[in-house]
Amino acid sequence: MSLLFSLIIVSASAQNNTLQPGHPILERFSPERLQRIDKLVQQYIDSGWIKGANAFIARDGKVVYDKAFGMADAENNIPMKTDEIFRIASQTKAITSVAVMMLFEEGKFLLDDPISKYIPSFAHPKVLAEFNPKDSSYTTINAKREVTIRDLITHTSGVDYAQIGSPNMQAIYAKAGIYAGFVSDKLLLGDAINKLGTLPLVHQPGERFTYSLGVDVLGYLVEKVSGKSLDQFFKERIFEPLGMNDTYFYLPESKYGRLVAVYTPDKQQHLIKWNADTFHGVSVDYPKVKGTYYAGGAGLSSTTKDYATFLQMLLNNGEYNGHRLLARHTVELMTSNQIGDLVVFGTADKFGLGFEVTTKAGQAKLGQTEGSFGWGGFFGTIYWVDPKEHLVCLFFAQESPYPHGELSDKFRVLVYSALND
Repeated sequence: MSLLFSLIIVSASAQNNTLQPGHPILERFSPERLQRIDKLVQQYIDSGWIKGANAFIARDGKVVYDKAFGMADAENNIPMKTDEIFRIASQTKAITSVAVMMLFEEGKFLLDDPISKYIPSFAHPKVLAEFNPKDSSYTTINAKREVTIRDLITHTSGVDYAQIGSPNMQAIYAKAGIYAGFVSDKLLLGDAINKLGTLPLVHQPGERFTYSLGVDVLGYLVEKVSGKSLDQFFKERIFEPLGMNDTYFYLPESKYGRLVAVYTPDKQQHLIKWNADTFHGVSVDYPKVKGTYYAGGAGLSSTTKDYATFLQMLLNNGEYNGHRLLARHTVELMTSNQIGDLVVFGTADKFGLGFEVTTKAGQAKLGQTEGSFGWGGFFGTIYWVDPKEHLVCLFFAQESPYPHGELSDKFRVLVYSALND
């Protein structure tokens, strides 16, 4: 085989793994069964349970379903479109995790390095012993070991979450001025993370899975090691190579009009626009400010197409459109069980380096294939990648709390029930 012929084959293969328009029948989907998704989402809109949503499915890089439903802003009569921008919140974590693993591949650190090697305030960690709710004072004991990078990326470090974590740690973080990441003020990530390192852990490192600000810590690690802000690193090393032109921490003004409104249920379970009283300390206008806080765990806004491109890169084992971000072995490492027998939110699934990973027992719940990996976001967004079925799937709403979250599970069921092979 000539070198030229080999290059043509490689080029064609790479082209086939970029997102392109597809036809359901050619990608072995039933068009009739895919229409069940239309009916389901419309039922939720007609029932007043959601205002609008975007749904996206690609198989083998071919887009077989990309639809917008309902309203992006009901009060202003703005219909939803497929290129609307959503606050993806904790879906930021996957992108930060990829950034971490890119630097890992460059030999900048090892996963079992103590984080204090790079962020000294985490040296000699303490664990919360007793807490006084009257004044948020507390006592501590020494941690049995240092917190590692692996602990942080798997949510087993003992770091907790501001505003949504355990009550005691919420109070401690609030007193210290630590936020969950939706920040409108002129704050710097490094200042917050250096302060976080001095605060107690909620349990011993590696003892259990506790969803946490650990990925925000890793965002600062990326800044320290790369010498760039997290915003700059994402743009130069991930977004521009992948063509993710609608993904930002803080939107340019020209794109404000595409940002979807956020809704929340009132006491009668009627949806109203999110307001200042909805969730203490969180303003949904944060994407529209000229901010400086690049929270690796929660800060991004994006579109289904942009995020699907990122996921297709992972499905392609780290490569997209001629740009290799990660090696195949690194993607395999990220999407394998990294927490052993520890339990993730009471489910049968496990956690890798940045993703929840579906186990054989987890597959029994909805039919989502063992080895699939994904997560979601605070404002009603979910995604997953299924390597065995070559699927990239996303469902984006913009509502919190999300009282009808079963819609996400129903979407999963309908995707798999529409497969025709």
